[in-house]
Order: sequence, then structure tokens, then C-alpha cells
Amino acid sequence: MLGPADVRELAAALGVRPTKQRGQNFVIDANTVRRIVRTADVRPDDVVVEVGPGLGSLTLALLEAADRVVAVEIDDTLAGALPATVAARLPERADRFALVHSDAMHVTDLPGPAPTALVANLPYNVAVPVLLHMLATFPTIERTLVMVQAEVADRLAAGPGSKIYGVPSVKAAWYAEVKRAGAIGRNVFWPAPNVDSGLVSLVRRSHPLPTTASRDEVFAVVDAAFAQRRKTLRAALAGWAGSAAAAETALTAAGVSPQARGESLTVEQFAAIAEARQRIKGAGA
Repeated sequence: MLGPADVRELAAALGVRPTKQRGQNFVIDANTVRRIVRTADVRPDDVVVEVGPGLGSLTLALLEAADRVVAVEIDDTLAGALPATVAARLPERADRFALVHSDAMHVTDLPGPAPTALVANLPYNVAVPVLLHMLATFPTIERTLVMVQAEVADRLAAGPGSKIYGVPSVKAAWYAEVKRAGAIGRNVFWPAPNVDSGLVSLVRRSHPLPTTASRDEVFAVVDAAFAQRRKTLRAALAGWAGSAAAAETALTAAGVSPQARGESLTVEQFAAIAEARQRIKGAGA
């Protein structure tokens, strides 16, 4: 485990200063790291992928609990140093660790066995796109626990009818059952961020949503609905469907009121709208 002095010592040796540009805030509290691993329900047979390992606080804790850990790091200096940190601090587990020096948004393949879990302190400025990319790219990921900005955590876990329910909420729900899994104080980071943090748990659906519409087709409806969230779906989906009348036809066929708004719909209802439009187009309407 890395304590506050260890983190600062490592950073100083590497000449590293956390940057806002990459949303870097390093965890310096060992109890928080243990809590994350415990809350993530990391198991001895898990292959865990970690995004943004930084100096390795969480990486070391994951290596102690999982079978293997693959860390994805974009920063040149941090990526170069992490294998040595693992070898020095946890030599008996070093052969269970792999590093991918890349932007997580561009990762499409990982070394070794397929990942079963994603556990990460995600860079706050790219948390949602990285999370959705990893879930889409690696369908073997069954369980996810990510630490993100508290506001983002609330949004990801929000349900229909909530004012903060939106695109991230629906897209995350496409993949998984999503819930808030705790709050994290600011003083466990270096530097301390100006925002509170939260943990989000995502357990992948055991079966995909029963729809003939593709993920891209459903997400297109979601994007259109929330691009003008104050408008009724009849109006908000006019561009997507080709006209307000076509949108109304698809909505009615899906059993959704044309006067409803996107924030009131479940992911299943968005899928039904995409499927209805697909059916209508197939019939030549």
C-alpha cells in the first residue's frame, strides 16, 4: 500500500505534478483504497482492468485481491514507472500485472485473459465516455466500480423522472444495473479536488435488453431526446425520425405518449421507440 508520504516521494522522484488537464488526483489514503477493493467485490479469480492507475495506490491493492490486473495509463512518465513500483512493492505478484500505455478511449484489446471486472479512479474530465467505451468494448466485464465526481455518480445512477436523469443514466443502464455505492471525501486525494467524489457500482445485465434494435439505434434516440430535453418527444425526435409526424407514429407504435419527455422514459422504452421506427421503415412507411 502507498501512504501519503510514499505517494509524494514517488511523485517527487519522477518529477510528477498532477495535472488538471488529465484530471489527475492521486489517492493517498490506504483505507480508501482497501474500501474500493472491498466494495468492488474483487475476487481471487478476477482479471481486473484499471484505467488511470497513476502512481499505483489502487493497483497494488487490486493485485493483492485479484488473479491479474491490467492497468491502462496514458501518461508517459506514470506508465514508465508503474511496473517498477509493482516489482518493488509486490514482487511476488509482479508477474500478474500488465501495463497498457495508451489512451483508454482507444483501447480495443487487452493482453492476457479477458477482463471480468473494471475498477478505477477515473479521470474526472473523461469519466463517462471512458466508462461507456470500456463497457462496450469488453463485454466480459461483469462488475464495475468507478470513483467519479459526485455529481457524475448521481447522474449515472439516476432513474427516470429525476431532474438529473439523462444520457449517461440511460446509456449506463443499457449495459448494467447501476447504483451509488458510497461517497469519498476530498482529503483522501493529492491534490485535494474542489469537488466531492462518489463510487458507482455497475453489474452487467445477465441478458441483453430484448430488442431487435441495435445499441447505436437506441443511443441515437436517447441522444435526440435529451438534446432538447424540455421539448416533448414528438418535437425532440422530429429530426431523428424525419418529421414530428413520423416521430409521433413511432412513439405511438412503441406505446409511448408523444407528449412525454425523455427524462420520464426507461432504457427499455427508448429501445421500443428505436425498434418501432425500424419496423415502420421496414414496412415502407
